[in-house]
Amino acid sequence: QVQLVESGGGLVQAGGSLRLSCAASGHPFSKYTMAWFRQAPGKEREFVARISWSGGSTYYADSVKGRFTIARDNAKNTVYLQMNSLKPEDTAAYTCAAAQSTYSSNWSHYTYWGQGTQVTVSS
Repeated sequence: QVQLVESGGGLVQAGGSLRLSCAASGHPFSKYTMAWFRQAPGKEREFVARISWSGGSTYYADSVKGRFTIARDNAKNTVYLQMNSLKPEDTAAYTCAAAQSTYSSNWSHYTYWGQGTQVTVSS
């Protein structure tokens, strides 16, 4: 079992920045691919970014590439999402997820999920 707890969401003006954190406990954190997904009201869950167990490989959705950065600190059992140049369309509930033995953008491949943190970007 892996427990995930997100923090760092909030209200920010367009063009601003936020850093989300996802703290993990339970099974060895370093064994898992970690990802961030988001879901806006009335929309489907959307992949945002993922990072390999070592941190050596990252991948981003086109909509956030160049603006968001995913990183992890295995010593602190934490994954981060630095979000810069935020846009109103980035408004959503952001959730981190963990998967073992896969490196995927498909939400169905992720076993463990946090409760989510709300990000609201005002225009």
